[in-house]
Amino acid sequence: MDDGLRVNDRWTVPAAELRERFSRSSGPGGQGVNTTDSRVELSFDLAASPGVPGPLRERALERLANRLVDGVLTVTASEHRAQLANREAARERLAALLREAAAPPPPPRRPTRPSRGAKERRLAEKKRRSQRKRDRRVDGD
Repeated sequence: MDDGLRVNDRWTVPAAELRERFSRSSGPGGQGVNTTDSRVELSFDLAASPGVPGPLRERALERLANRLVDGVLTVTASEHRAQLANREAARERLAALLREAAAPPPPPRRPTRPSRGAKERRLAEKKRRSQRKRDRRVDGD
């Protein structure tokens, strides 16, 4: 747990920039829930981190804007009974969020036009449908 958080091949968040907070968790665990601090809150200051390259930081801040509080991204994990398992789950969740936010944008869509055959098929189907509806009429047209 002393090493950094590996986000992708080129980006690793140093362990010194991650903050962990522990608190009591709700849910399964019986009496153990009342005595152990198994819930984990993992925080990473994305806006002030010196290890994040400029363009990558801008993209991540824009994509995670609704999850950030003063530039800090916080992830919680409390689904496991053991603190160590929750720490691992929180680290995986944070890495997945950062990986998704840092991914390059998809290539822009090149608009295309329907082919002549597609236009003809669409018009022929429209004519068939209108003829079918015309055949259903009772009013002598």
